[in-house]
Amino acid sequence: MPKRLVEKLRSFIPGNGKKKARHYQRQEIPRDQHNVSRSMISEPAKKVLHRLNKSGYEAYLVGGGVRDILLGGQPKDFDIATNATPEEVHDLFRNSRLIGRRFRIVHVVFGREIIEVTTFRGNARDTDDDLADDEHKTSEHGLLLRDNVYGNQEEDALRRDFTINALYYCIRDFSIIDFANGVQDLKNRQIRLIGDPETRYREDPVRMLRAIRFAAKLDFEIEPETEAPIRELAPLLAHIPPARLFDEVLKLFSAGHGEATYRLLQDYGLLAPLFPETARALVAGEPDELILQALRNTDARIAQGKSVTPYFLFAAMLWPALQVEWRRRQDNGDPVQPALHGAIGKVIGRQVQATAIPKRFSGPMKEIWELQMRLPRRQGKRAFGTMTHPRFRAAYDFLLVREAAGEIEPGLGQWWTEFQQADERAQEKMLSELGSGGPKKRRRKRKPARKPPQP
Repeated sequence: MPKRLVEKLRSFIPGNGKKKARHYQRQEIPRDQHNVSRSMISEPAKKVLHRLNKSGYEAYLVGGGVRDILLGGQPKDFDIATNATPEEVHDLFRNSRLIGRRFRIVHVVFGREIIEVTTFRGNARDTDDDLADDEHKTSEHGLLLRDNVYGNQEEDALRRDFTINALYYCIRDFSIIDFANGVQDLKNRQIRLIGDPETRYREDPVRMLRAIRFAAKLDFEIEPETEAPIRELAPLLAHIPPARLFDEVLKLFSAGHGEATYRLLQDYGLLAPLFPETARALVAGEPDELILQALRNTDARIAQGKSVTPYFLFAAMLWPALQVEWRRRQDNGDPVQPALHGAIGKVIGRQVQATAIPKRFSGPMKEIWELQMRLPRRQGKRAFGTMTHPRFRAAYDFLLVREAAGEIEPGLGQWWTEFQQADERAQEKMLSELGSGGPKKRRRKRKPARKPPQP
């Protein structure tokens, strides 16, 4: 085995001021010792694998697809790793497109299903040429800025983040190739980083969020040495572009395990880098029951196969921060409505510095918040006007979350539920009953008309 590969198969983890060697050894697990079957792999993925193999290239199903099947689940996506270059893959598939600039990947499109094909990647630190030096750049904090070097399968496996994602399925002999003891970690139900955890987190702090996401999704424990640096290194997320963190937030809370994810983020000190104003509000004593209730509802919708809107999620996550700022402005003498508008601008302005929120989401989020003031005002024609608002349904759902969280007295949500279901006659009756319940205006007595003077 080449010396460089031997060194690559060893990594070190910090512990008590000493370096403890962690060894990795390639294992091949034959078909009769695992539960991955070709029947569990989509037809498009199998077509890509077979064509690459028949064309003389190595090609393997890799990562989450292998992991999820081993755990008894059905993967949503299938990724493939190969020694073919992106251009060679692109030439083999007319229905493909090249993605990216510096490190290209290939999307092979089969209707609504996309198979992502990546070329084996290596570690530029193991090469000595000038090109590798140019392709491997780190920041002063250890953040990996560029890492665009092709490699072999072993190098590709050991540059991946977690052991459970460094698993390759070979469709030629149906074996699983395990480079980092990932199968054993699956059996032990634990998330373990490949290599020195602190170094890997410094290279890409988003790996801390991925550890949380997989722990929540799979209901796994984070292995002690993998979790040890997280709380200390959490502030490094500030060096990640806000647009990327926005995407990561959507992944964290749109996988159907939002409540568990939120609790883990709090536990590991990762909520503050993502939602700094919300974290400050919670520390100041603002309750988070609305956030938890919104995430429970989101998890239930995803379990039912329903869609989730990012603006509703962000409206809930930022609600505690909005309440604090809204009250502060009213305490300073601002009227209720201007105080709300000013608080909305302030909270969103601060949030986009941490996680960028596209305007197509921040606009509807503002409307959901503003409609919370309109929903109680139902007299006359106001209820019909509110109900025709394009964001009414989301605002109504948000109102139900507020009631379920105990933030406001129940009743208003039920009224709106019945009003939407009622016919026009019943709606008019509900509005008249609503109006009769309020104080009646006193009618001013008219003064008797003065009689014209007699001639």
